[in-house]
Amino acid sequence: MQPTPLISYDRVHKTFAGPAGAVAAVDDVSLDIAEGEFLAIVGSSGSGKTTLLRLANRLIEPDGGSIRIAGEDISRLEPVALRRRIGTVFQNGALFPHMTVAANIGITPRLLGTAPKAVAARVDELLDLVQLDRAAHRDRLPDALSGGQRQRVGVARALAAGPRIVLMDEPFGALDPLTRDTLGSDYRALHAQLGLTTVMITHDITEALLLADRIAVMRSGHLVEAGTPAALAASREPYVAELMTTPRRQAARLAALLPESGAA
Repeated sequence: MQPTPLISYDRVHKTFAGPAGAVAAVDDVSLDIAEGEFLAIVGSSGSGKTTLLRLANRLIEPDGGSIRIAGEDISRLEPVALRRRIGTVFQNGALFPHMTVAANIGITPRLLGTAPKAVAARVDELLDLVQLDRAAHRDRLPDALSGGQRQRVGVARALAAGPRIVLMDEPFGALDPLTRDTLGSDYRALHAQLGLTTVMITHDITEALLLADRIAVMRSGHLVEAGTPAALAASREPYVAELMTTPRRQAARLAALLPESGAA
C-alpha cells in the first residue's frame, strides 16, 4: 500500500478573467508530492506553475478540485493558520524593510505566541543554519544586506516555525550565477538535513535538474509530465524533449570550451 502523499492536488482547476475572456491558469491538474521530496515545477511564463504553488497555501482559491495536506482538505483549514504551518521563500526575499534581520526571522514564532527568549534562541539557531554570522547580521536592516544574504534571511524566516513544507517561488532567480549556485546547493543540503518537503518554482530547467528529486512540467495550465531528471531526459513527449535541449546544448558547449582537468 502506497503511503499518503504529503501534498495532493486532485483535478484542480483555476480560471482568471483576461482581456479575451476566461483563462484557465491551472486546468484539471492532479499531482502527488511525497513527504521528504524536493519537487521543482518548471514551465514558461503563463504556464500556471506559480498559480499551482499559491493554491497550496490558499493565497488563491481553486475553482474546482481539491488539495490535501497530510490527508486533510485545506479548504477546511483557516488560511492564516495554514500559512503559518508552511514556510514560503520569495524571489526577492520579501523581507520587511523596517525590521532587523532578527525581527524578520522571528516574526512567525512571535505571532504564534512563542516566548521572547525562545524566539531569540531560535533566531540565533537559524542564522547559524543558513551560515550568517550572528554578530554581523542580527541587527542589520535588509537594505544593508547583499542579495544572497537577503535570500538566506528569507530561508531562515521560512524555517522559523519548524514547517514540514517549504514553498519556493523563483527563490534564486534574481541572484548572480555564483551566488545562485551556492545558495541552491546550501538549501538542498538543508532540505535533506531537516527532512523537509520542498516545492520550488523555477524557469531554469538546469537548476531544476541539479536540485530536485522530481520535476513537474507545466504548459498552458496543464501538467505535461512529472518525473525524475532521468525520466525527463528519456521522455518522448515533444514539449519535454524540447525543454531538455537547453541543458544538453549548454553541456555540449561547455565541454567544447573548457579543457579537461589536468589538460595542458
